[in-house]
Amino acid sequence: MALALVAAGLSGCGLKSGSPMADDVLPGSVGRGQPLKGASLTVTSKNFSENLVLGHMIGLIFKAAGAEVLDRTNLPGSLSGREAIIQGDADAIYEYTGTAWITYLGKQTPVPGEREQWEAVRDADVRNGVSWLPPSALDNTYTLAISERNNARYGLRTLSDVAELSRRDPSAVTLCVENEFASREDGLPGMERAYGMDIPAAGIRKMDAGIIYTQVAESGSCLLGEVYTTDGRIKAMDLDTMEDDRHFFPHYNAAPALHSATYAKYPVIADLLGPLSARLNTAVARELNARVDVDGEDPHQVAKEWLVEEGFISEG
Repeated sequence: MALALVAAGLSGCGLKSGSPMADDVLPGSVGRGQPLKGASLTVTSKNFSENLVLGHMIGLIFKAAGAEVLDRTNLPGSLSGREAIIQGDADAIYEYTGTAWITYLGKQTPVPGEREQWEAVRDADVRNGVSWLPPSALDNTYTLAISERNNARYGLRTLSDVAELSRRDPSAVTLCVENEFASREDGLPGMERAYGMDIPAAGIRKMDAGIIYTQVAESGSCLLGEVYTTDGRIKAMDLDTMEDDRHFFPHYNAAPALHSATYAKYPVIADLLGPLSARLNTAVARELNARVDVDGEDPHQVAKEWLVEEGFISEG
């Protein structure tokens, strides 16, 4: 997830390399008339599967609309891509509202409501030379997951259900989390307070994010685990996720963030990316992420095939 992938240090944005996007693609439902013909644009992304796919989607749509596109996706962490957009070393990225609000803009309290959180980020980031286009319904935030097999016994649907179980039978709740989540105020400590959870320290186990999914699905060491809502392994490993019924976790909706000078020069970008964002949601993200993380497919190919299937672009 976006928040968990902030890199240490800004030394170099990682933009010294890159390659032209050479795909032979044409307009579909977007890009007709090739309104970006003659433009030279650089797309970037962070270095995790979901953001790689989204970055390639931007580039392919720009390419279909007539632009020459330089592919500088796969930057380490979040701060590299952020700095690239601010400095104009890159023109577009899919960014996350919660990451911008808390990590980049330094706010302590998330704004309730997905649209309201995006509006707050959009308005605050103008002074940094970043223009935000409307968000998608893709919300890559935290939740807890349990295997379907174990949940047949407990019937947990919400985080309030987890809290009630922790009070009724504390020994039943074992929770596997990342080190960072275990200490963040927008992670485990805050969640426990918000929901009145009573999880004994012995029931909390810290481990790397990738291991959590396997432990929840296949072992008895974790009844529940911290997961990210758009992760493709949720469906692949038959996990049930908990509804955040008290709306504790920040929203991390994916939205295009543009270098403001680029957007001023090419305002048509909003028309090109708007339909894409309108189609993206958490279920779509889980499906595409699974193709990369579970099936081992290439993020660029996943992005291209999906855009063609949805009719946004066509192959030349």
